Amino acid sequence: MIFQEGDRGNGFYIVAKGKIKVFKLSFEGKEQILHIYGPGHTFGEVPVFEGKSFPASAMALEASKILFIPRDAFVELLTASPALAMNMLADLSRRLRAFTVQIENLSLKEVPARLAAYILTLAREAADDPDDLPDKVTLPISKAQLANLIGTTPETVSRIFKKMGDAGLIKVETKDILIHDPDGLSELSDAGRL
Repeated sequence: MIFQEGDRGNGFYIVAKGKIKVFKLSFEGKEQILHIYGPGHTFGEVPVFEGKSFPASAMALEASKILFIPRDAFVELLTASPALAMNMLADLSRRLRAFTVQIENLSLKEVPARLAAYILTLAREAADDPDDLPDKVTLPISKAQLANLIGTTPETVSRIFKKMGDAGLIKVETKDILIHDPDGLSELSDAGRL
């Protein structure tokens, strides 16, 4: 565990190695993963700008190395370097846009659409050219973590993977997903039902 929701935020973190999940827990102990970050990503910045506590918890998913940037030193650096402040705002704006899409998916789309959207997001992130998606993506997380990320259960993820396979959209081989029909996945992402 790196920090828990409600802990005082005296700085933020950068992932140097490994994977970090940022999540919230309900009163019943149900986990909702908000983000999964790998090397080069920052997390825990909200208290740096707001001056309050962390709004979610963060935990390493594997052996990781993270850097801690103290709030006071970073605020001084931002004051001295407006370009750094603009870059930070741009990064936070990109994440806010992605978070808005995630909330839309969780609240307005059926689970098959959410899963299809996640696979397409992985493919776009792995693509050299956004118009030319790869034929294969590798799940960076377990099926249980994927279920928490898209707001469902591992059993439902497995059933939908099977239905997607039966429909000729994908083929799942352990952590690899072979994409047979990217247009069909895109249609599923929009329409929501298999």
